[in-house]
Amino acid sequence: MKKLKYLILFLIALSFCGKTFACSIIYYIDKKTGKIYFVNNEDYYYNVKAYLQIEPSTKDQFGRIWYGWKNFGQGGVNEKGLVIDGAVTPLQKIPNGYSPPKGNITDEILAKCETVHEAVQYLEEKKVALKNAHIVLGDKNGKAIIIEWINGVKNIVEIKNNRLVATNFNLSDADHTEMTCWRYPIIQNGLSELDAMKDTLSIKDIGNVIGKVVQIPQEDATGKVGGTLYSTFIDLTAMKFVLVYKLDNSKIQKLDILEELNKGKRRKIKLK
Repeated sequence: MKKLKYLILFLIALSFCGKTFACSIIYYIDKKTGKIYFVNNEDYYYNVKAYLQIEPSTKDQFGRIWYGWKNFGQGGVNEKGLVIDGAVTPLQKIPNGYSPPKGNITDEILAKCETVHEAVQYLEEKKVALKNAHIVLGDKNGKAIIIEWINGVKNIVEIKNNRLVATNFNLSDADHTEMTCWRYPIIQNGLSELDAMKDTLSIKDIGNVIGKVVQIPQEDATGKVGGTLYSTFIDLTAMKFVLVYKLDNSKIQKLDILEELNKGKRRKIKLK
């Protein structure tokens, strides 16, 4: 296999382990500057046809950019600085009267909601709950939460101090701890190191943290290759977006979010 090239300097690659693919999500506020960053590793099979979808604003919808496959946004950001992503968790019972989303709920939320509060209200109005995943929401005002459904009850985990981290266990489930997932403490320690830095931080520094938990492509028992499909880096303060596909810095998408949306052109960018 050719040597992988990474966008982020000093990226530390850890081997993929476990029977299922995972995701790592960080919402981080730089204590020194107040700048906000939202980064993610999307870990999945490499044979899916992933893409970026750009949707300009209309009379009743915000402009947004989301990333995913099969007409579903795994995560994204809108013109108001609302971000969303999600990660798989152990199977849970959802509240009575609620059901999993129908259609592209990521696109719906980014099109209709300006803040975390509005997004929570939207999910409640639609009676949406997830059986095997939690949702991370953040905005450029410094609000960030994780919504989880545990034993038929909705739980909201709010940002503490200056960061919120999600991997693949429910933080509000008393039966699990941060040691349930090896990636979670590594990310938390990395963010604490950033807090202690005297130098001005950049999105590269945040990227170095999530880079420590990327998953190198590897075949499973059926011969399918999977690992970190893409990593996304969003500077919510400057409204800049970077996506690295399959851990290869020759496969990068860089966008000025507002500039792109102001073009008023709907388009799909295939990742390849």
